[in-house]
Amino acid sequence: MPMNITSLTIETPDPAAAEAFHTAAFGADLPLAFRACDVPTDGFRGFHISLITAQPADVDALAETAIAAGAEVIKPVTKSLWGYGGVLRSPDGTIWKVVSESKKNKGPASRTVQGVVLLIGADDVAASKAFHVERGFGVAKSFGKKYVEFEAGGGAVTLGLLSRKALAKDAGVPVDGSGSHRLAISGGTTAATDPDGFAWEPAEVSV
Repeated sequence: MPMNITSLTIETPDPAAAEAFHTAAFGADLPLAFRACDVPTDGFRGFHISLITAQPADVDALAETAIAAGAEVIKPVTKSLWGYGGVLRSPDGTIWKVVSESKKNKGPASRTVQGVVLLIGADDVAASKAFHVERGFGVAKSFGKKYVEFEAGGGAVTLGLLSRKALAKDAGVPVDGSGSHRLAISGGTTAATDPDGFAWEPAEVSV
């Protein structure tokens, strides 16, 4: 079977509060788990998670509930060359990008998430790409050493790679950061640590 991601585990000193926030902000159907972690972390954690929606009204609906639940606005939702979206930070520090490729509404607002994308900021995109291909991921898109998108393979989360500097710029935060990523990725049958320090766990461990 091709490699895929079944869930993401957010690590935080208060997993109950993190779960309550994310449920209120984005709904209970995202492929997320939560567990306690007190390992130090500082600044940019090297990733963000994108929620893909069908239209701008859906972006607005999710952003509004997230902000009401306590999210910090990093980039307000707005139109851009690529579509419509904004960047938020949850109280536990996880960065979320809520986006739609469409710039026009086609129907009533919905809080439906059509796709979840984990973007990792790689120190060396080519080396990270090679690691994930060896683990069994198929490549959907690749633009040299700048960007890689892997095939979802039937998983709940699509994986992508950008350089750490480019990803921090996309998120709207300073690039500096150290310590724990506060994220574990569930997929495959064996544990591993990727070239960027992210922990990969067998699918059954974190779900």
